[in-house]
Amino acid sequence: SNPNLQNIPVRQELGREIRRAFIADPGCIFLSADYSQIELRLVADFANDPVMLDAFNRGDDIHAITASKIYNVPLDEVSADQRRHAKTANFGILYGISAFGLSQRLGLSRADAKMLIDGYNATFPTVHAYMQQTPDINSHNATVRGYAERNAINAPIQGSAADVIKTAMVNIFAEMERRGLRSRMIMQVHDELNFNVAPGEEEIMKQLVPQLMADAYHGKVRLEAECGTGPDWLTAH
Repeated sequence: SNPNLQNIPVRQELGREIRRAFIADPGCIFLSADYSQIELRLVADFANDPVMLDAFNRGDDIHAITASKIYNVPLDEVSADQRRHAKTANFGILYGISAFGLSQRLGLSRADAKMLIDGYNATFPTVHAYMQQTPDINSHNATVRGYAERNAINAPIQGSAADVIKTAMVNIFAEMERRGLRSRMIMQVHDELNFNVAPGEEEIMKQLVPQLMADAYHGKVRLEAECGTGPDWLTAH
C-alpha cells in the first residue's frame, strides 16, 4: 500500500522508476500480461453493438474507427489528435463524462466536446441505448442522480472485468500447479497479472498466461491479452 500498486502513474517518470524497482528473483525473469481494452470489449458484448463487435472481431483499431466515424473522415486519414480524442471519448463517455469534463481533459471548447459526445452517441447508438437503459434512477436531484447513474453503468462493466481477471487467475494457478511449474503469480494490478518466471519456463508461461486470460470469458467478442518479459516490471510491461 505504500506505494499504492493500484495507482502508480506509469506515464510519469516517478511511476516508471517505481515499476523499475520491482525485480525478478536471481536467475528469473519478470512477466507482465494485461488485457487489451477489456472494458470496451465487454461493453461491445453487453450492448451487442455491431460496429464495436465487428471492429474487435476483425482485430481493427477501435479508436481509429471511432475517430473515422465521429469526424467523418476515411480511416486512413484519421490524425493522431483525432484518434487521441476518440480514445478519450471511448473510455470517458462510457463512464458518464460531461462535456465540461471532456473539454478539460482534451483542451477543447465545451461546444466541441459536446459535438464529440453527440457524434459518439450517433456512432454507437446501441451503446448509448445500453447506457440509458442500465440505470433505474429516479432522484430529482441532478447531482445524486448523475452519481447513481454513473455507478449503475460502471458496476456491470468494471465488476465483470474484475470477475474475469479473478477467473483467469484461478485457472492460471491451477494449470501451473498441474504442470508442476516453479514460476509464481505475484501481483495483480487492475487488468494486469505479473509473474516471477523460473529459469527455462519463459516460453511456456508466455504461451499459457495470455491464452488462459483470453479463455476466462466467452461472449460475442474474444478477449485478448498481451505479455512482455524482462528483468523488472517496467521492462516487462
